[in-house]
Amino acid sequence: MTRAASRARSWPRPRAARTPEAEPRSTERRERHALAWPLRLLATACAFVFMVAFAVVLARLTLNPSPASEALTHTNLHPGRSVRAYLDQPALRDAVKQIGGNILLGVPFGILVPVVAPRTRGVLRVALLTAVVMLLVEFAQGALVTGRAFDIDDVILNTTGALIGYLLLGRRMSRTVHARVTRA
Repeated sequence: MTRAASRARSWPRPRAARTPEAEPRSTERRERHALAWPLRLLATACAFVFMVAFAVVLARLTLNPSPASEALTHTNLHPGRSVRAYLDQPALRDAVKQIGGNILLGVPFGILVPVVAPRTRGVLRVALLTAVVMLLVEFAQGALVTGRAFDIDDVILNTTGALIGYLLLGRRMSRTVHARVTRA
């Protein structure tokens, strides 16, 4: 019998032919059990409360007027321009503060969003959602707040921070709270 014919006979087996004894042991390891619904509800509620607190902090940090820096603000639509300007400053501390602060500002978003909304799990979905939210924040800054301006580099750095948070902790937390049971 040829190799292809052998595979055709054994795969896929009809559902009736599958028995627990016939299943390989590896499927037992792949199955994940979700937390009990009261724990899932509690974890999701806590993540929601932290998300609201994060939104308040984000609004206070980004949407407060800054009349003192009004003359220094300018709109930046060219990716990398502000980062280069930060790095060209004589004091490295200011560059680290600006770049690191924008990255850190996105980290909680990458951790909390997949727990609050499990359908947003995935690198691409987290990146897209973060970019959209941060674009809205930047538009609000540029249009409504004195002493603030739209900066595409802030969006990029915030999104990078969210991806770091998602990859380090958000993905694992979301999988723990909202585990999918896989069946072979």
